[in-house]
Amino acid sequence: MILGVTGDTHNNLKNIQEICTIFNQNGADLVIHTGDISLPKSLIAFSELNCPLIAVLGNNDIGERKDLEEASKKFDCKLFEEPYSLNLNDINILILHHPELIDHKMIRDNDLILHGHTHLYRLEKKMNCIIFNPGECAGIMKGKNQIGIVDLNNLRPKIINF
Repeated sequence: MILGVTGDTHNNLKNIQEICTIFNQNGADLVIHTGDISLPKSLIAFSELNCPLIAVLGNNDIGERKDLEEASKKFDCKLFEEPYSLNLNDINILILHHPELIDHKMIRDNDLILHGHTHLYRLEKKMNCIIFNPGECAGIMKGKNQIGIVDLNNLRPKIINF
């Protein structure tokens, strides 16, 4: 199973379009958004994905929460409070926006933690848990934006620049 990972898209519709294209070309089975979508029109832009979207709310989503929840009903999208846990292919995954919420129990109980908020690349292993943030994806400089792909068969996150 291939996971696409993005976050902090902050209404950059041009980049969201490119992100959807990249995930579709790479055969993503599920895309995870780690928060800060910001506006419903930005969430709806993810309807171009050929797979479902799971997103958690970030600090810039709170004021638009109700409208984001309505927008999520228009396509295959599920929107959750952070932290949100799921198990895919016997891999425990935790999704959150704020990395400062990560604690010892989360690290102990999960194989993969995905977060956003910082706009900074992070790939770190603590105990048996991989902590991953692909980094900035809402910037205007071509080639400096990043999204992530995680193949759950080998649990090795990789970055795609665009």
